[in-house]
Amino acid sequence: MDTARPAPPVAPTATAAPGTPSDPIQRCETGIEALDAILAGGVPRGNMVLVAGSVGTGKTTLTLEFLIRGAERGERSLFLSVTEASAKLVQNVASFEFFRTSLIDDGSLVLVDLPAVTAKLGFDRDELSNEDLDLLLRTIRDLVRTLGVRRLVLDSITSLGYRIPRDEQIRDFLLRLGELLAEADCTALIVSEIAPGPGRYSARGVEEAIVDGIILLRNTTRLGDILRVLQVVKMRGTAHSRALYVLELTPIGILLAPHLKGGRSLEE
Repeated sequence: MDTARPAPPVAPTATAAPGTPSDPIQRCETGIEALDAILAGGVPRGNMVLVAGSVGTGKTTLTLEFLIRGAERGERSLFLSVTEASAKLVQNVASFEFFRTSLIDDGSLVLVDLPAVTAKLGFDRDELSNEDLDLLLRTIRDLVRTLGVRRLVLDSITSLGYRIPRDEQIRDFLLRLGELLAEADCTALIVSEIAPGPGRYSARGVEEAIVDGIILLRNTTRLGDILRVLQVVKMRGTAHSRALYVLELTPIGILLAPHLKGGRSLEE
């Protein structure tokens, strides 16, 4: 995970405390101050949000910071990794000042390699059947319930989707995953790996219709520099800014600053 020169953070807007009479929405504060300001206080509790972007746009870093900030607040956080081994994730995030290995040691932050789980369940086929997906959902449900998970990341639905042959299976899997997480009052970020190009949020084109929100990350250029930018495309249950923000990966975490016009997207 790269680090870059910090940009000025977005100044938080004045919002009422989540869950108060002036803001009755129960919110999950991401812990990324500027993103919470964009979302008027945070993601509505129980929402399942797609974090979409191409390679190198900061998806994994954003979702890991979301979990770590939650673990610091005493909210059990679970990272389900489809492709990258947990040990490597820990190595990559260790350079960030906000990360403490004690969060893993005391069980506040739980990292699970999903391929190891599916192997243990006996999924040795290239394609997962409906019965396999039923068992996988029950396994995730049991993990969430047993551990008391309040924040979950799946990285990524795209990689998992390579083993799910039909669009209707992806749709059903995400619908049921969203239902079981909402029942557990668990807020989730689902990583979606997309090819560069406008108007794309998922590999199959069905995922964005199911989720409660979409946070889009992409690359753009300004004065010859390559910049990462973030945009909240949709978020059910809350007002939010739809503007573009420059995203910087710094040792103290993600910083966001308003994006000045005049850039050219590398993904157009």
